[in-house]
Amino acid sequence: MPRYLVELYMSRMGAGCLPQAGARARAGAEALAREGTPVRYVRSFFVPKDETWFLIYEGPSSAAVEAAANAGGIPFERVAELITQP
Repeated sequence: MPRYLVELYMSRMGAGCLPQAGARARAGAEALAREGTPVRYVRSFFVPKDETWFLIYEGPSSAAVEAAANAGGIPFERVAELITQP
């Protein structure tokens, strides 16, 4: 299944939200999965210097991943397909 990178700036959420942000991202993906759209939150990482948070999801399309982020209340800037190398 394709992977997607979701980018957002923590200043939009507030730095205090970081501990809950992963749980919100996971909850949004699980909500879509229960409705029949196979989206899965994989992991996230934060770049403090840039106040940028990146989330990685698996899903059938960028639209499905956007819907999962929206369901979790994640105010993202963009969603892009992610290509990784082992």
